[in-house]
Amino acid sequence: MVTPALRIIRRACPGALIGGLMRPGIDEVLAGTTFLDEWHIARASGVMGPKFAAAKVRPRRYDIACLFTNSFSTALTARIAGIPRRIGFDRDVRGLLLTDPIDEPTDASIQSKRVPIAAVDWYHTLAFRLLEVVKGDKPGTASRSLVPLPTGELVELGTTAEGDELAQNILQRAGVETGSGYAILNPGGNNEAKRWPAERFVLVARHLRERYGLTVLVNGSPNEAALCDHISTESGAGCVALPALGGTIASLKSLVKHAAVMVTNDTGPRYFALGFGTPCVALYGPTDVRWTQTPVPPGVAHEVIVANPDLPKHLVADDHPKECAITRIGIAHVIEATDRVLALSQHLRRVVTH
Repeated sequence: MVTPALRIIRRACPGALIGGLMRPGIDEVLAGTTFLDEWHIARASGVMGPKFAAAKVRPRRYDIACLFTNSFSTALTARIAGIPRRIGFDRDVRGLLLTDPIDEPTDASIQSKRVPIAAVDWYHTLAFRLLEVVKGDKPGTASRSLVPLPTGELVELGTTAEGDELAQNILQRAGVETGSGYAILNPGGNNEAKRWPAERFVLVARHLRERYGLTVLVNGSPNEAALCDHISTESGAGCVALPALGGTIASLKSLVKHAAVMVTNDTGPRYFALGFGTPCVALYGPTDVRWTQTPVPPGVAHEVIVANPDLPKHLVADDHPKECAITRIGIAHVIEATDRVLALSQHLRRVVTH
């Protein structure tokens, strides 16, 4: 979700050296894009983490740090690295470490300590402030209000040759013939409350096999291998658990890019689908969808199903786990949405073909 902001910065500063400091794994997500000139991989966690991370970037003598993460450790890292201008949201007791702190927006109508504002808008606000500084703005004179992402700016990802090759190898081992279609299910998630029941994913897999003849790939992290195996086994022939076939984030991006459809919980692969314009059905339980509202590319079939669409707007789904339990999402609702997404994507392919 930070990629629209990165693209805006790159476009506005074509001649600048732009580096990225990120934890391991994020570099794989961004591999294949052209936002950054240099990559610094480090973890800023632990007592000595900020010092070690700062040592990665200090030799480049960066002029400005734009802190897209909100942690204290990243602000401390930028300060230890000796970066003169440090821009970020003033939170987590880190205001004194920032030269250009930005106040968090508030909304009195929201009955929560957290204001559900889309991450893409948060990130664009930081990019906007950065570009003001680049233009010569003096500390403390910039507007502190939220600056929404402009219309037309989209999530953007890329693939690599290595990722594409590994993805092809995985498809061959999964029994997907060249030119045949496949679907991806993503039943995991770092929070159990965000996981739609496995038995319902089984029914979706069977539907995709029986109605559309698609091979179904069940994706998950190594820690979710048992969950993927269970869904694959219960779904029957033509359903394959991806963890058993190995793979990387790079190969997963390539698989998502060419999938006929993805059905997923609110997890990272959903944003891979957005980044590649892959048809998708995303399921949201006790996580307010407003946090992750992301622009959908024109003509892309993408549906979001929330557990409790009747929750008043002045409430935040995160604060009402029972009323917004993901189990409230019925199987019929998801299958109907999947059918609509596939029908639209097939129609669009016919339009392009003809």
